[in-house]
Amino acid sequence: MLDDIRWDAGLIKRYDTPGPRYTSYPTAVQFDHRVGSFDLLHALRESRKAKRPLSLYVHVPFCANICYYCACNKIITKDRGRALPYLERLEREIELIACHLDPGQKVEQLHFGGGTPTFLSHDELRRLIGHLRKHFHLLDDDAGDYGIEIDPREADWSTMGLLRELGFNRVSIGVQDLDPAVQRAVNRLQSLEETRAIVEAARTLQYRSVNLDLIYGLPKQTPDNFARTVDEVIALQPDRLSVFNYAHLPERFMPQRRIRNEDLPAPAQKLEMLERTIEQLSTAGYRYIGMDHFALPDDELAIAQEDGRLQRNFQGYTTHGHCDLIGLGVSAISQVGDLYCQNSSQLLDYQASLEQGLLATARGLVCDEDDRIRRAVIQQLICEFELEFASIETRFNIEFRGYFATIWPQLQQMANDRLINLTEKGIDVLPSGRLLVRSLCMLFDRFLAGQNNQRFSRVI
Repeated sequence: MLDDIRWDAGLIKRYDTPGPRYTSYPTAVQFDHRVGSFDLLHALRESRKAKRPLSLYVHVPFCANICYYCACNKIITKDRGRALPYLERLEREIELIACHLDPGQKVEQLHFGGGTPTFLSHDELRRLIGHLRKHFHLLDDDAGDYGIEIDPREADWSTMGLLRELGFNRVSIGVQDLDPAVQRAVNRLQSLEETRAIVEAARTLQYRSVNLDLIYGLPKQTPDNFARTVDEVIALQPDRLSVFNYAHLPERFMPQRRIRNEDLPAPAQKLEMLERTIEQLSTAGYRYIGMDHFALPDDELAIAQEDGRLQRNFQGYTTHGHCDLIGLGVSAISQVGDLYCQNSSQLLDYQASLEQGLLATARGLVCDEDDRIRRAVIQQLICEFELEFASIETRFNIEFRGYFATIWPQLQQMANDRLINLTEKGIDVLPSGRLLVRSLCMLFDRFLAGQNNQRFSRVI
């Protein structure tokens, strides 16, 4: 069974190192400034010729309050008036991108992230969706996967009703932790009642999927109080759960400097939190999809994994990896064919480019054949927990063992440690290796050697 996980503390201690989350390969760390808007326009033309379906990501960077743990690209402000100038530049970007695509290219997936997307007023949300519908082929039969991230402190029943009316059918709700002491330590006071109200609204309004986000390793957390949070969340019966490992990197993310080191749980406590969480979710019927994600057996992700259709992109696990991903907004990342590119992460730079009628593309990367081979291998392992060498050899005209000869001893060591089953035909990730699949993927990442891996979160 794909959801079989075996907890092996010794292996976890040995293989739990910092590493990428592989929402892409190569990762965004490899992006550079040699890629610009011309490359994006060329890729969009190729997308138009091929008439590939689309996935749109829209970034709304504003938050009214700061959460100390947050590593997202955001702007903290209580001035709601800052949204309109941003919205105007975002609309200009939509126009500049859409004119290079075919009106027949369907938007199978849409996601609003942030920041806090509902920082926008109801009128602004209507205006933005209207502009997207005008310039892109958004589906109007509820067949697409149209999701939005929700902060329950910034939404109510009327907000949920509006979003459903606008076409959203999936919602991801930030919870992180329900213990008041933990919430005070990270400056995110959010009651269970607020969270439950949004979940109930989503159910009543027939949203297709509800995802809840949790974080373990936050200040003031203990295995016991986090287990209580997990029990409360299970009682809400979300379709999916994301249980993220908090990466404390105050040298990179300024808000984290407000978290006291002495308030953080010890590494052994973090591991106990994860182990108990897995037990609780397994008992409740959730399946481990991989990379911190759990889903009920009838959820689309679980079914796709069973069928071999699960994929991964900058939006995480998805069934729409075949789509060209268009990122809109400050810091948003696009993946169009073999091109990765990212908009400027600075709001003023982003807005200034679009004021001049220019795209805000700041950096990126064009995949070569080696990147494509390694991307296919990593994608297969991280989504299916197995890899058939013949499929890679046929697709890319290589001999697998020869191509990856330098890492073969490390693969054999993983096999000796019973993380994987390594045969002449392929790799199967064993139950004791599924929590550590990132460590396996890291072997195939040619960029990691000599790189400062401390910029990444730990595998567990």
